Amino acid sequence: MLPIGDDDSTRRIVPVVTYALIALNVLVFLIELSGGDAFVIKWAFVPSRFLANPSGDFLTLFTSMFMHGGWLHLLSNMLYLWIFGDNVEDRFGHTKFTIFYLLCGIAAIFAQLAFSIGSNVPNLGASGAIAGVLGAYIVMFPRGRVHVLMGRGVIPMSALTVIGLWIILQLFSGIGSITSTADTGGVAYMAHIGGFFAGLVLTYLLGGKRGLPTLSS
Repeated sequence: MLPIGDDDSTRRIVPVVTYALIALNVLVFLIELSGGDAFVIKWAFVPSRFLANPSGDFLTLFTSMFMHGGWLHLLSNMLYLWIFGDNVEDRFGHTKFTIFYLLCGIAAIFAQLAFSIGSNVPNLGASGAIAGVLGAYIVMFPRGRVHVLMGRGVIPMSALTVIGLWIILQLFSGIGSITSTADTGGVAYMAHIGGFFAGLVLTYLLGGKRGLPTLSS
């Protein structure tokens, strides 16, 4: 089940921040490819290193959320940001959406940190921030329709169903990752969960639920 689009008919503004975030993620990934492991180690978020020197490693809270572990990681994240980010930006506005995105990314990093204290594995990716965007989307557009590729066909599904299934998968996978004691790489499920719930809370705190259109009968 792969989301490939949604309804943009009510969008009022050009989502320049969403486009800029996608461009920046791609640019940083290309730099990452040329920089190799040295670049990754320097600019990714490493839990043990951050806890040892928070002020010296502060920038990695931001740089890590624009890095990716491979082309599939990058493309899947950018697809979700492309589909859901523009609508959330339209509702928040450019400035508030930028702040929202970065806060969700930071919340995701600290959620992962809480379950990986002492880990030397570099953490990177936009998944946590984008999970926050999904949290905002489900609050703002619970009745929104998402076009989903299933097999060889495309079917419309409610955003509540698509994103709901996604977060359920993250919760189960996150529980499984907690029980593992191996300090190895993989998917940072707790970052996804932390980013998603940060998105839910921040949507209300930043007024994203206000002024939504209502239906009357």
